[in-house]
Amino acid sequence: MIIPNFKIILSAFVFSAFVSNAVSAQTKTEKTSMTAAKKDERPSPPKTAEATIGNLKVVVNYSSPGVKGRKVFGELVPFGKVWRTGANEASTIEVSRDCKVGGGMLRAGKYALFSIPGETEWTIIINSDTDQWGSYKYDESKDVLRFKVALKKTAELNERFKFEITSDERADGRMSIFWENTEITWEIR
Repeated sequence: MIIPNFKIILSAFVFSAFVSNAVSAQTKTEKTSMTAAKKDERPSPPKTAEATIGNLKVVVNYSSPGVKGRKVFGELVPFGKVWRTGANEASTIEVSRDCKVGGGMLRAGKYALFSIPGETEWTIIINSDTDQWGSYKYDESKDVLRFKVALKKTAELNERFKFEITSDERADGRMSIFWENTEITWEIR
């Protein structure tokens, strides 16, 4: 008599675990969908820039703030301080193979992308800690590459912050940042 009750209890337990896992999976899917929808509704929505340069695939994920009538560089984004290079989470760059970026070598992988804006040049920082909000917990000891880039002033206002990746027929690439009246460009190949 004990054994049939044990089978019933065991069957109920297995069924309960199955239902619990199914509900958990559905809830996780709903949360992921809601999170993605909420990100799209942010004032600085998520964006992606991607390109293939020869046999190198480059993907940059970032959030795109707007100028909104503000003075950006030197005020909203101070000169001489580490910046997340976008809004919200730290921007990330992912490269499919070892490559040359801004004159230095970068191994294949995914990295956080920070910068230190200046009045005439910026320092671009590629850091191994990709899971960060902003640059609040930025740790210089995790930098894998740093290089300086001269800035250009653009005649046209770029209302939205954006990354752009371009290449030529020789598989030489360039990565650029545009925002307000500023353009920063460096090589990637």
